Amino acid sequence: MSDKPEVLFVCVHNAGRSQMAAALLDHHAHGRVTVRSAGSAPADAINPAVVAVMAELGLDLSKEFPKPLTDDAVRAADVVITMGCGDACPVYPGRRYLDWKLDDPAGRSVEDVRPIRDEIDRRVAELLAELVAADA
Repeated sequence: MSDKPEVLFVCVHNAGRSQMAAALLDHHAHGRVTVRSAGSAPADAINPAVVAVMAELGLDLSKEFPKPLTDDAVRAADVVITMGCGDACPVYPGRRYLDWKLDDPAGRSVEDVRPIRDEIDRRVAELLAELVAADA
């Protein structure tokens, strides 16, 4: 266990929701939280609408890529947040699991992805407040 909390965001393709969540938490945490994301069935690339809505906030996802979910990543995490991957995520005792029900940005326009990003940002801010309070 490292001295700072570790959060793993998981969705099926690791091309949208989990990438946005990881980038937003990393941005807001300023190094106070270790952040990773992964997919149970990673896509070939990040959703272009996701890259666009994150760029609007000054967050560059253009160099990111979908990563496969590994047992090691789950074991290393203090908090595992799933986003529509159902039973594909391995469960280990002693980890905190949250399931965030969010619309999948796949195939949606930038205008349709923006509210998903904003909802993720709101949830990430709540999570960060909890993690930092728990760490204090």
